[in-house]
Amino acid sequence: MRLLHTADWHIGRRLHGFDLTAAQEHAFDQIEHIATTQNVDGIIIAGDLYDRSLPGEEAVALLNQMIQKLNLTDHLPIYAISGNHDSAIRLATGAPWFQATNYYMCTDIAQAFEPVELPDTQLFLLPYFEPFAAQKYFKDDSLVHLDQAVAACVTKMKTLFDPAKKHILVAHFFVAGSAMTDSETQLKVGGLAAVPAATLADFDYVALGHLHGKDALHEKNAQYSGSPVKFSLSEASQKKGVYIIDTDTLKREFIPITPLLDVQRLQGSFEQFMDPAFYNTVARDNYLGLTLTDTKAIPNVKARLDAIYSHIISIDRVNGYETDVATQHLDLAKRDPLDLLADFYESVAKDDLSDQQKQWAAAALKTANGEVQS
Repeated sequence: MRLLHTADWHIGRRLHGFDLTAAQEHAFDQIEHIATTQNVDGIIIAGDLYDRSLPGEEAVALLNQMIQKLNLTDHLPIYAISGNHDSAIRLATGAPWFQATNYYMCTDIAQAFEPVELPDTQLFLLPYFEPFAAQKYFKDDSLVHLDQAVAACVTKMKTLFDPAKKHILVAHFFVAGSAMTDSETQLKVGGLAAVPAATLADFDYVALGHLHGKDALHEKNAQYSGSPVKFSLSEASQKKGVYIIDTDTLKREFIPITPLLDVQRLQGSFEQFMDPAFYNTVARDNYLGLTLTDTKAIPNVKARLDAIYSHIISIDRVNGYETDVATQHLDLAKRDPLDLLADFYESVAKDDLSDQQKQWAAAALKTANGEVQS
């Protein structure tokens, strides 16, 4: 059989305030195209379908549309679990009749011990869970850490193994030795929640979700698919896509996804960024993190850059700010307080005061000077 492995769709997510709906729809269209052209027998979604446990109406509608397209229109079986960003209760709504169309949505630890039986494979669907769920299920208060809880789950799963079939685990957690990025909610405190790769050794393949980079883990039998969309600057250099798994040979093939708008880091001087000879050579609509080499303060820096680059997600400085010795000896008492505030705000926020902020500051100053009655 051929299975497509994906995860971490995070429907409803925004990138520094920018709506990612179009980017997620673009990625989904490619996932569907890959699934149909590769003639897969099913799709694994290893958690974090939503970005929040209380997704907005638009996010719910979009995910429903995607699942319906794959499962009801394309007639592809779906094997999905809830992740740490999902609401297990909300994802489970309707689950009792989902299986009539081969849509398996597992959100409870008990479901992990009811493997989906495929012709040559057993699929064990282990949703994200907290250790107390394992304590309750196994009636064992000693399972205080996730690694202990997962080990208990694996031990029970192994008693259900059919020796004539391959065994695939779908799970959503942090495997020890993996590399994380800024956009991933950490599931470990002091390393106690990291699951050792050795715990998973008896599975032929472990389809993982949670970490957004496909190269986060290097294990012979375990793989993060990575997210189909970039969610932070720390993912700028990552290649996004899905894996195709052949259950006969256990060969896995990565198939890339082309982003609608890419996430990039650019470094240069303010003058360079404002020069048509430079900005006409870059994709100005991409989500950009700009690193300035300048050290002096630049008036209206963000507003001026925003006029050229439409999706700036961060502006920082590689060399910090230059200290002006003359300014240190300036008689601050002779300067207008509003000018001082504007300078301070620019140095901290890397932006100018808005007109509304200036009005509030002026009103507050008048009150402090006794120019208006309180």
